[in-house]
Order: sequence, then C-alpha cells, then structure tokens
Amino acid sequence: MRKIGIIGLGHVGSTVAHGLIVEGVADEYVFIDLNEKKVNSDALDFEDAKTNLTNSFKITVNDYSALDDADVVISALGKIELQYNNTTHDRFVELAHNVDQVKSVSAKLRATDFSGVLVVITNPCDAIAALYQAETGYPQEKVLGTGTLLDTARMHRAVGAAFDIDPRSVEGYNLGEHGNSQFTAWSTVRVMSRPIVELAEEQGVDLAAIEKDSIVGGYTVFDGKGYTAYGIATSAIRLAKTVVQDARTEMPVSHKRPEYASYLSYPAVVGREGVVAYTQLDLTEEELVKLQASADSIQSHFEAVVGKNVR
Repeated sequence: MRKIGIIGLGHVGSTVAHGLIVEGVADEYVFIDLNEKKVNSDALDFEDAKTNLTNSFKITVNDYSALDDADVVISALGKIELQYNNTTHDRFVELAHNVDQVKSVSAKLRATDFSGVLVVITNPCDAIAALYQAETGYPQEKVLGTGTLLDTARMHRAVGAAFDIDPRSVEGYNLGEHGNSQFTAWSTVRVMSRPIVELAEEQGVDLAAIEKDSIVGGYTVFDGKGYTAYGIATSAIRLAKTVVQDARTEMPVSHKRPEYASYLSYPAVVGREGVVAYTQLDLTEEELVKLQASADSIQSHFEAVVGKNVR
C-alpha cells in the first residue's frame, strides 16, 4: 500500500492532494492542518469526487500516527500573507514565522515511526529543508526540497517560448537557491541538441531576459492572484512520484551537497531512499562562483534567524 502525508492544506497543499489523487499515485493519504474545519472539508470534498474517479483511496485527517508507514510526507505549511507587502520578492521573509511551525511539526514527526522521504515545499525551501533535517534527525538524503525543480521548469517554459519549442524538449538547469540568488547554468542548457548560447547568438535571443523570467516568474503569478499553486504542486507531485515509484530520476532538487555548507539545488538521482546518487556537472568558473555565492547567501540568511549551531 502506497501512502503519502501532506502537512498544510492551503492553496499549495490542497492542489498537491488533488493532483496526487487524480493521478492515483497513492492508496492512502494523511491530511494534517491546524485549521480542522478546512482540512475536514477538503477530505469530504475528495470523498465526493471518488465516484467519478477511476482510483480508490483512503483519507485520514490530523493523525500523525498514521504517518508511521508513509512513503512520503510533504510539508506545504506556510503563511502566504507574509508575501503581500514584500517589495524585495525575497522568500526569506517567511523564515522567522515558519521556523516555529517546522519545530512543532518536527517534534510530532519524531514521535512517529516515519522512515520515508520528507519533501519540503515550505519557503524558504532550502533553509526549511535544512531545519527539518536538523530538527527531525532524519538522514540528509531523505530530506529534500522541491528547490529549483520549479524554477528550472519556468526556465524551460521561457526558453520554449523564445525558440518556439515544447518546454519538455529543453535541457538544462537553474541551480542554487529557490529564490533570488539562483541562476541559470547556461552551460547545461540545450535546445534541439545544440548549446543554447550558440543558438541564442544566431537568433538574437536575450538569455538574460529568460533568466530573469525564470527567477521572478513565481512573483508574476503571485501578483496576479495572491498565491502560486499549479507549478509548485506539479513539481512536488513529480518528486513524490519519483520516490514512490523508485524511479531513480535525475532532477534538480534541494539537498545537502557534500561540498557546500547548506542545502541548495543541484541535480541528483532520486529514488525510494531519497537521494541515491550525486551527479557532477561540468560548470564554468563563473557558474561555480555563482553557486558558491548562492550557498553562502542561503546559509547566512539561515544563521541570522535560526543560529549557527544548526547545519
């Protein structure tokens, strides 16, 4: 029996739940949220959908012990209202509030027998993944953030639009923080099997504009409707499916790289045990400097709020 827990049933958590249930990814789901009225309503809403779905499923509400045998737990908790007046578009504005929530959830997770993979959506994703790992004591390879899996998809969308090609045909990654210090590693990006730098020069495409679009794309969506949901939910669903299916897929997720002091996004091979293999990109010197700067930025923000004794 496949089981997935979701902690936080706000815009993102409920969208993740919907996608997982429609795709039939698991047989059982555990919904956890402090707003009992809302989470019970979500559970009932999904029960009402069951007759018209091809997949059967069971939902348990607000029972941490039900996570004992879960394959994946997804943290989607947060407070999106903190972003409403955030002119800097910095996800770290949510850190102070979410630290307390994560510590509370971690204590409850420690009281369970959960031994699966913890997938972190909660912002700031990299710092929160690091905090979860420290607070729960789970193996580093089993605590993952969605990281730049989403930002990479945004870059693929922008590249696809610029070159009139399906975004799924674009290769390459955004690396580093799921936030302002990330960057597009253009040396990894290929379109129609050609390095994008060559193709962009031939066709007069502005790569800087594409990179900016991929970094601020979330706030473009946010400015229009006050939250994001579909892009990040799809990223989390893909990551959860990769774990449940033991797919051993290479993807840019936030994890603890051996050579950096913080969680950050870099391609890794993901399977049932979380990160099952580390990859190594042939980055340019400029990209390596940017990656180190992103790692340093994540760690300095983290230490400013959480403290230096948590790594």
